[in-house]
Amino acid sequence: MAVTALIWRSSARFALGQAVATLLLGCGPVVSAWALRGLLDSLAAGPAGPAGAAGTAGAAEAGHRSGYLVVLVVTVAITAVAPHVNRFLDAGLRRRVSLRMHEELFAGLNRLEGLGSFESPEHLDKVRLAQQATQMAPGQLVAAGFGSVQAVVSAAGFLVALTTIAPVLALVTCAAAVPAVWAQHRLGRRRAQTQMTVSPNLRRQIFYASLLTDLNAIKEVRLFGLGDFLLGRMRRETRVVHGEEEKVDRATLATQSTLAAAAAAITGAGLFWAVGGTSGRFSAGTVMLFFTAVVAVQNGLGTVAGKVAEITEARGLLKHFEAVCGADSDLPVRADPLAVPVLSDAIEIDDVWFRYGPEQPWILKGLSLTVPRGATVALVGLNGAGKSTLIKLLCRLYDPERGAISWDGVDLRAMEPAALRSRIGTVFQDYMAYDLPASENVGMGDLPALAEAERIRSAASLAGIDATLEALPFGYDTLLSRRFFDMADKDNPRTGVTLSGGQWQRVALARGMMREGADLLILDEPSSGLDAEAEHDVHTRLRRHRAGRTTLLVSHRLGAVREADLIVVLEDGVIAEQGSHTELMAAGGRYHALFTLQSAGYQEPAGVGSPA
Repeated sequence: MAVTALIWRSSARFALGQAVATLLLGCGPVVSAWALRGLLDSLAAGPAGPAGAAGTAGAAEAGHRSGYLVVLVVTVAITAVAPHVNRFLDAGLRRRVSLRMHEELFAGLNRLEGLGSFESPEHLDKVRLAQQATQMAPGQLVAAGFGSVQAVVSAAGFLVALTTIAPVLALVTCAAAVPAVWAQHRLGRRRAQTQMTVSPNLRRQIFYASLLTDLNAIKEVRLFGLGDFLLGRMRRETRVVHGEEEKVDRATLATQSTLAAAAAAITGAGLFWAVGGTSGRFSAGTVMLFFTAVVAVQNGLGTVAGKVAEITEARGLLKHFEAVCGADSDLPVRADPLAVPVLSDAIEIDDVWFRYGPEQPWILKGLSLTVPRGATVALVGLNGAGKSTLIKLLCRLYDPERGAISWDGVDLRAMEPAALRSRIGTVFQDYMAYDLPASENVGMGDLPALAEAERIRSAASLAGIDATLEALPFGYDTLLSRRFFDMADKDNPRTGVTLSGGQWQRVALARGMMREGADLLILDEPSSGLDAEAEHDVHTRLRRHRAGRTTLLVSHRLGAVREADLIVVLEDGVIAEQGSHTELMAAGGRYHALFTLQSAGYQEPAGVGSPA
């Protein structure tokens, strides 16, 4: 039912059209066989006498022959045109089913508000199989679904003919189809299960293959001579996948060969019986119909069995598709979420505990912190201290396992995630470089303003990248990518240009500044890829931009945070100390040690004079 509903949702018009074409193709051979039987028997009877009752009978016989001929001609014409119409409708319906499945799949993924699902190997396997379903299932479902209907219609029509001639053989043929359908169904389920079994291997295979082609990875691959090593890993995973698939292929070969041999034996026995009974028992037309019916019923039921296997395999993939499309949000969202107010007081982090899974270690262990409105709070600490995790919680990409984070006294879990995030401007350390024009790379930081050129230029100017983007071959309309060129236009600047790492970081910074009315600005290592001069320039611009704004600044470079209103030192998921730069230096604690260690690298060693 779910399959039928999916096809109907995709295009009721094409589905109805293909159903009609399928019925015509299924009925055509049956009608042709019956008409041909009548015509052959009429011809075998010979011409009737010219006069009297015999003449009347001859005229009637001639009328029958004409009727049979008309039926044959019309049927031949319909069955000649119907396949072409069916192919057109089949292709159109496949495209529409594929489009519908893609839309529903990614709509389902978009409903996952957080990041937890995308870090779950089990969920990633389901997503990969769901994507595979969008590629394979449309063709399998449409072709197998309508193909089985056509085979059933044709087989049923010939089965009626076979029943009128040899009821026992018709019964045996139908009985033999039952184990065939069951066996093919089992094979389809096994193929679908195999897909799930080898999914982790396929993901690793794709991963190793990507390392051998990715521009960022290929530098180390070449430098460290990793090509053969990665190729070996990819080959190993591929062999595992192929080994499992070959097991299914061997089972398929054995099953289908056995079924084909059984069908041939039944058909052969029926043919010997029919030929042995032709002496006065069957007319030539009846023998022809019998032969045609036996073969057609066997082929039709065999086709149905094969289509059942295809549908079963497709249904197995569709289960993953349906699971992803129907999954609830990984973050609970209230039916009546509270509005996100303009931040007027503070963001409160109250006894927050968090870990990335039940078996994972705690990242935050009872952390409490107040971020006052309009203040700049800096988070510092060693790698793994919990800085980036806290940012994810503030953006509600995850929820705390214990404790709460509130926005002017309202728990973030009572708000709609998208509404909360619209009040936040963010620059992540692992920023994105989109293969899109420069204007869109900046403007996507605030989609409603994507067409506002002045807003985009203003944000780019704040990030110090405006002049660079304006100087590109087509200014802000220049594509920032070389991914889509082909050899014919590789030297055409319209196919795109690339930026340096520092330039990309400024583009990401401009994207984070697009939300002019954001209440909270989160800057996660905003200058990590910049040289000293560029870093100084960026932080000077940021200080001007964040004046009066609530800002959370994360940086390993402590010189960039010394002017923050509050510096918070995280260590092993808790706050080790907090205060202003002056207060923390005077305290002589962890911050003092880190700052002294960093600044020592910029100072002249004691006893060393000026260079000659």
